[in-house]
Amino acid sequence: MNVLCVNVCAKQETLPVIEKEHPMGSHPVNLGLRFLLELSALLTMGIWGWQQRVDGLRFVLALSIPLLLAIIWGVFAVPNDPSRSGKAPVPIPGLLRLVIELAFFALAAWALYDLGHVIPALVLGIISLLHSLISYDRVWWLLAR
Repeated sequence: MNVLCVNVCAKQETLPVIEKEHPMGSHPVNLGLRFLLELSALLTMGIWGWQQRVDGLRFVLALSIPLLLAIIWGVFAVPNDPSRSGKAPVPIPGLLRLVIELAFFALAAWALYDLGHVIPALVLGIISLLHSLISYDRVWWLLAR
């Protein structure tokens, strides 16, 4: 625990400074929620791809759409992102990363809606939005990069 010295009436007192062990954007529970949202979005996009065709191309779509999205998600990153490994195979600005993340979850919610699953689409969209709001410190960090 760090100690902050404050000068009060020429007398020094020490006051404890409470530091957050895990900011909300990097909190293990929030990272777990984010991981579940990511998996849900990828699964949704695979199911959506499967439903688009009735021939053999449905296998290609069901596998390639989530794979392409996972590659985009994993490759385009902001260097030293505390919610990730910190590595950025293709470094991008924070604003672009935020757009990719929001588009990723919006696309998954739309895919559920397009499949006729309105309530699950709303649930995924709302939980994704709440996750972004809870991760306000990470959103600000991304916008500053």
